[in-house]
Amino acid sequence: MKLPAKVSSVLGLAVLLASFGVARGQDLASFEKRTTVKVLPNGLTVIVCERPEAPVFSYFTIVDAGDANDPDGQSGLAHMFEHLAFKGTKDIGTTNYPEEKVALQKVEAAYAAYDAEFRKRVGQDPARLKQLHADFVAAQAAAQKYVIPNEFTEIAEDNGATGLNAETSLDATQYYWSMPSNRLELWAYLESDRIANPIPREFYKERSVVMEERRMRVDSNPIGKMVEQFLAAAYVAHPYHRPGVGWESELSQITATEADTFHKTYYVPSNIVVAVVGDVKAAEVMPMLEKYFGRIPAGPKPEEMTTVEPPQTAEKSVILREPTQPLYLEGYHRPDYRDPDDAVYDAIQDIFSNGRTSRLYRSLVRDQQIAAEAEGFSGFPGNKYPGLFAFFAVPNQGHTPAEMRAAIHKEIDKLKTTDVSDEELAMFKTRARADLLRGLGDNQGLATQLALYQLRYGNWQELFNQLKRIDAVTKADIRRVANKTFVASNRTYAEVNFEAPQQAATQQPGGAK
Repeated sequence: MKLPAKVSSVLGLAVLLASFGVARGQDLASFEKRTTVKVLPNGLTVIVCERPEAPVFSYFTIVDAGDANDPDGQSGLAHMFEHLAFKGTKDIGTTNYPEEKVALQKVEAAYAAYDAEFRKRVGQDPARLKQLHADFVAAQAAAQKYVIPNEFTEIAEDNGATGLNAETSLDATQYYWSMPSNRLELWAYLESDRIANPIPREFYKERSVVMEERRMRVDSNPIGKMVEQFLAAAYVAHPYHRPGVGWESELSQITATEADTFHKTYYVPSNIVVAVVGDVKAAEVMPMLEKYFGRIPAGPKPEEMTTVEPPQTAEKSVILREPTQPLYLEGYHRPDYRDPDDAVYDAIQDIFSNGRTSRLYRSLVRDQQIAAEAEGFSGFPGNKYPGLFAFFAVPNQGHTPAEMRAAIHKEIDKLKTTDVSDEELAMFKTRARADLLRGLGDNQGLATQLALYQLRYGNWQELFNQLKRIDAVTKADIRRVANKTFVASNRTYAEVNFEAPQQAATQQPGGAK
């Protein structure tokens, strides 16, 4: 017999809550028994969680340095280094490293000479610049002769690695894949070697790849262009105002020498956590992990960032006119992930944006039919430092960003003046718990969470304390935080308004070209 939708929903909720209670009691105790944490003498933290259901393991390496840590004038460097991590080491990716090392030094010297001439604002010699560029190209060609392309990746994949990838956010850089458990030692060798001995081979070739990535993600992408300008307006001091992929003028001139300095500063053991989850036994594998990861040279932990974004005291706006789909984005400054109200912002995000029953979807998309998409999201563009709570909407044909703005503000005002319903609050808590459990359901998800919480809180068990913070959220908390955060003087908004191509062309400085 098919149950009525409301009855079915209630029963499903009850079953989920019951199963969660059992899972929480068993899993937390089980994790404590199966999880071992060790800080090696060089400062690197290793986490091993035993989960022998299948003869495989997953790992997650997180480096506490992201795009926000790019030195001034070198935006894009953290992302560039993520790319370099797959280029190999002294032993992998080269036919003769001693000779390659000399060739790479010549590449760097040739580039330095070319770059010095290129940067001259007065007295640049075009003929000399051309010759220096030719010398630089020739030096790269000479170094390329020693390169074995993709050898690092091929070794891993030939030995069963799947899901091999890396990501750079504004807050951190992470590397991960899964592999048969009988290849654990090979993984430990590969991963520790590229942390300890990365080689900036093909650096300038890879820099061109990243510059093309920027052109695709930002320069030729209306959303990317809008977000870049939006963040540059929302932040005046903190590095969150820079694009993760880097400003074109800086990205195009960063060097392998600067990448090496970045590595020595941030890829130190005390700034790294490595988590391994799967068919492993801590007592057996920890000595082997110490052998490989313990050989990475120690270094001082990087100094904490001291730049603090000043309070915003006036509304800011960014208006773009493009021959494209209109868009709307607005954001409000909020505290970082350690703030006592962090879970309250999660609740607001869930109530506004989680699925077809969420407030923004029901109001803008379903009922008014003025938007094709509408959502809110917290911790943007990062949450290690104070970020933004943002709202994004895509108008339907015939509707404007201004209408999105008015409709979003109407929903925000409701949140500030009227308590959310019991059902909305209960569903947030249920979904948050379920999401947590799902995230721990596979080796890769668990490794990710263990490493992240160990890095951010110094204790992976804070992962489970998150549940207490979720359970503690009240209706009054939501109203209080909404009234504190969603005020005009704390708001930055961006609009992309449609403008026909011929109009845009005639307004370019100097006319169309």
